[in-house]
Amino acid sequence: MKYRFLYLLTGLILLVVLDSCARRGTPTGGEKDSTAPILITAQPDHLTTNFKGKKIRLNFDEYIKLKDVNNQLVISPPLKYRPIITPVGTASKFISIKILDTLKENTTYTFNFGNSIEDNNENIPLERFKYVFSTGNYIDSLKVNGKIKDAFNKTADENISVLLYEINEKYNDSIIYNQRPDYITNTLDSIIYEISNVKAGKYLLVAIDDKNKNYLFDPKQEKIAFLEDFITLPSDKNYDLNLFKEDPEFKFTRASQLKKGHLYFGYQGNGENIKINLLSDVPEDFRYKSINEKEMDSISYWYSPIEKDSLEFEISNLDFKERITVKLNSKDIDSLQITSSVGGVLSLRENFSIKTNIPITKIDKTKIIFIDKDSISVSHNTEIKNSKLGLDLNFNKDYNSKYDITFLPNSIEDLFGNVNDTLKFSFTTKHPENYGIINLSLETIKNYPVIVELTDDTSKLIESVYATEKRVVKFENLNPNNYQVRVIYDANKNKKWDTGNFLNRVKPEKIEYHFELFEVRANWELNESFIAK
Repeated sequence: MKYRFLYLLTGLILLVVLDSCARRGTPTGGEKDSTAPILITAQPDHLTTNFKGKKIRLNFDEYIKLKDVNNQLVISPPLKYRPIITPVGTASKFISIKILDTLKENTTYTFNFGNSIEDNNENIPLERFKYVFSTGNYIDSLKVNGKIKDAFNKTADENISVLLYEINEKYNDSIIYNQRPDYITNTLDSIIYEISNVKAGKYLLVAIDDKNKNYLFDPKQEKIAFLEDFITLPSDKNYDLNLFKEDPEFKFTRASQLKKGHLYFGYQGNGENIKINLLSDVPEDFRYKSINEKEMDSISYWYSPIEKDSLEFEISNLDFKERITVKLNSKDIDSLQITSSVGGVLSLRENFSIKTNIPITKIDKTKIIFIDKDSISVSHNTEIKNSKLGLDLNFNKDYNSKYDITFLPNSIEDLFGNVNDTLKFSFTTKHPENYGIINLSLETIKNYPVIVELTDDTSKLIESVYATEKRVVKFENLNPNNYQVRVIYDANKNKKWDTGNFLNRVKPEKIEYHFELFEVRANWELNESFIAK
């Protein structure tokens, strides 16, 4: 009985253990896959030579799927027709490639899939996977490496195409506009590039932000980077490239009527010297105002409305000249709209101003009432903005004060004869302790003159200072925020940044950024030296 009891007890314990083990071993799919897919075979083999076929099959050790392969796959040299890649949208253990082009003789081809190949379960990418073959007797193995930078911005864009053109009897300066490169790569989500499997030779190296994905440079919409000299391979150098946007050649685009008394003239390129001359006969009391809105590549032309079917103009800009006729068919006219630049608190860096949608022609200063918190009249100077689209009220600000401004009826008159109704604005000022200061020493600047620009952390320009010698630049009354400083080396001394031009082999003016952001807090004064990133 004793032994039988022990056998029963042992059996019960064994059943409990087995049951517990069984429950712990309920299928969960096994350990989570943490490895990328692996290429196990390829037909033809990777790095095969004397390739003559039209089809390629890549076999993997697990089910894979293709993600964004149309954008990720870069084929070098580029093909005229994209190959057919299957399967897309379904899981498979293989990738099939059907080539539609006639391949070049004695050429090494690289199919760079980027990060488009992922395992089907955990989406782990097979990073920057390449399949390479040659139509000749050997695999070209030279490389070109480097970084992509931006000539103006602190950081460069991603997804930049880097192009190589062989210098041979077919080469000419305009090749980047009308002919695909001999080799290509793409930075994808990086600023690092590598063009691999290149043959020895002499090359033009160019980078573009190829927006239309045709491997041709379109200066109207794309940035470009190039080296001053050709490169010769093999080479152990790294070639960094600075992207910039060219100023396109000046071109007048169109003229139209927006509303009665308001015309629009559009252009491309540098319009700093553009002039709009009216040729039509108009009454003696005819008034007009033209404003070059450079950031919009357009000129707004306001004029006192007249009864005509059209107006004739001459458009000129340096060596450009053209006569145009603008049809006048709109009967609607704008009404005067006035807004304030201040949202409740006036910074000590700014003056109070108002903006208008129609140029101002008259101000009656006797109808502007400007008082402080004690209802005492504030001495001020009222000026029409240079653009005439608004007014500036300049005055000496008191700290921690409140101000009220009233524009009585008819104090403002625009070009059309519109006048304002009663307008009231209120705002306050803060104490200097609410702001910060940056004292920036230019000890490390290489040469002068320079334009020292302070921007906020969104790249909005806060202040610009022109320096012709070593000095300390003081930025005062800064709202608590993070700020960036850049220095523009003004080589031609025209007090602005000048971009480059590929055909003329002109590089953009050099810009350096301070290596880190400045954190400005209330009642802080930073004493810093400019140190380039």
